[in-house]
This record gives sequence, structure tokens and C-alpha cells, in this order.
Amino acid sequence: MNQERLMQVLLAPQISEKATFVADKHEQVIFRVASDATKPEVKGAVELLFKVSVKSVQIANVKGKHKKFGRRMGRRKNWKKAYVCLQPGQEINFVDGGGV
Repeated sequence: MNQERLMQVLLAPQISEKATFVADKHEQVIFRVASDATKPEVKGAVELLFKVSVKSVQIANVKGKHKKFGRRMGRRKNWKKAYVCLQPGQEINFVDGGGV
């Protein structure tokens, strides 16, 4: 895989109550990823950027919400998120700037 492509796959970490619950219980981290990203690309990108070993990756497509803009109905974009399961003993700390 191209290293430039791997740098563009991860968009942002998903920080929420559900994400912290999943991180504590299942040793997983949730990322917002590019809409055309694949599981091997996400795995390679996380291992490259954070220097951790990844056990598995699950990807979910999130449908955009229907919102009202004045009198008109609009729709937000669809996006993709990845649940990255880390090997036992590995963790990513976003407070310290990533890494172990």
C-alpha cells in the first residue's frame, strides 16, 4: 500500500461516551475514516501512525441525518467509521498526542 494513501485514510478519532465505553470494555478505538477506505488500509494506517499492533478492524457506514434548513429539507453526508481492535496490552492515548 502507498504510504501517502495511508496518511489520508484516517480523518479523526471519534470521541464520545460510546467510544470511551467501547475502548474500556473491548480495547477498541473508533476512527472516522475516508468513505472509500478498506479494512487493510485502516489497519496499515493505524499501525503506521500510532506504532501499535492491530488485531482486527470492523467498518460501519453511518447514514447522514435528515435536517431542516429553513423551509427546505436537507441531508447531511454519509460517512464511515472504523472500530479498530488492538492487541492485548496496546493502547492509543489521544491526550498525550498519540502513541503508547
